[in-house]
Amino acid sequence: MTGNLFGSLYRVMSFGESHGAGLGVVVEGLPSGLNFDEKVLNDFLSRRKPGGALVSSRKEPDLSKILSGVFENKFLGTPVTCVFENKDAKSEDYKDLPERRGHADSAWSDKYKHLDPRGGGRSSGRETVSRVAAGAFAKMALSQSFPEMKVRALASSIYNIQDEHLADEAYFSMQSSDLGFVSEVQHEKAVSLLTKAQKDGESYGGVVELRVQSPIKSLGQPVFGKFKADLASAMLSLGAVKSFSIGDQVDLSQVKGTDFHSLPKSVYGGIQGGLTSGDTIKFFCEIKPTSSILDVSKKGRHDPCIVPRLLVVIESMVWMVLMDHWLQRKTEI
Repeated sequence: MTGNLFGSLYRVMSFGESHGAGLGVVVEGLPSGLNFDEKVLNDFLSRRKPGGALVSSRKEPDLSKILSGVFENKFLGTPVTCVFENKDAKSEDYKDLPERRGHADSAWSDKYKHLDPRGGGRSSGRETVSRVAAGAFAKMALSQSFPEMKVRALASSIYNIQDEHLADEAYFSMQSSDLGFVSEVQHEKAVSLLTKAQKDGESYGGVVELRVQSPIKSLGQPVFGKFKADLASAMLSLGAVKSFSIGDQVDLSQVKGTDFHSLPKSVYGGIQGGLTSGDTIKFFCEIKPTSSILDVSKKGRHDPCIVPRLLVVIESMVWMVLMDHWLQRKTEI
């Protein structure tokens, strides 16, 4: 099976179930001698983990245990294995759980004769802890060669609450709230919305915007290995992501070519001919409302909106794509 593997040269294997003993990841492709920075890993993990006021109340410390591939705070060049124990699973919440429309539960049940249904098993959002660790490792490696490159995801909207559109300088410098908004006013509106959603058993989706500042130039292959194709694949591998679009949001049914190609270069999203141009990479992901609603939500521990916790997951997937294409580029020229 290849469904648990990511990448060509930066190879990531995710394993574990939401309510099993734990989850983890095995990563190949990290060059020997590069520095391992535990602070980077812990920062990524803390941004993703549950237990906050407006997210799932499941309290998982997500303390990483490195089993291989690191010695004296440097990568060995061998596979890095990282595991996370599950400490706060409540499997009884999933006994006789009705079908959650839009969730992978029923689709997985149709396909596999035997599966772990507790907490969604492998289809749970908890699986993303493995991706976040792999993304943190990729950032550690790339930041040592490309310190000016930055990757940041922000909440463009939660339901009908839209945040400010920012120029690149402000986008990468302004502080954001734990919901991913830079505007305090919009943050407070979202807090009120999600607080009420928790009481009512409602859920909401939104839009995530991601930008990469000073990306490595000429990543990607012109035909089947386009950088934008691998970005799209990475984003759409996330269960909550409904759609993906590159560059400034433009209604293509309402614009002529002469007008479109007169727009700022950000309309191309930093990718032309399938290759990174060196300009800021920019894309948007639509996130669907979570499937646990009404009585299921009220009785269990579920996120009323997954957008805030997906921000670091999306960043991590981008770091993974960047790392994979950087390793490929080193073999090409």
